[in-house]
Amino acid sequence: MHRNQARWLTLAVAALAISWATPARAQKTGESVGQKLDKAGQNIKEGLKDLGDAAKKQFAKAKESVHNMGLQARVYGRLHWDKALNDASIELGTSDDGVVTMDGTVANAKAKQRAVELARETVGVT
Repeated sequence: MHRNQARWLTLAVAALAISWATPARAQKTGESVGQKLDKAGQNIKEGLKDLGDAAKKQFAKAKESVHNMGLQARVYGRLHWDKALNDASIELGTSDDGVVTMDGTVANAKAKQRAVELARETVGVT
């Protein structure tokens, strides 16, 4: 065989070997990519589940802290954050049986009515 023919024959055999190996390798690569995608999807699902569990725990903590908050603090929070009562000066008193007393000044009768309404609607006020 001549040198050129040997080169062409070598190239042809190499090309044939590559063409036979490529589908198997591509399939194997495809499988590994698919497996990696499946694993990534599973990790995302687990992360979302963990995030949901963390959110539920935080909500439960917030709910518990509101229940543990004293009656006076709950009423104060409602009065303090109401825009109609921004300039109000109200002192609060509470008793163990859920009675709230308010003493102070408000801008007008409408603000007074709002303060009484907020206090009455507060959880634990009787």
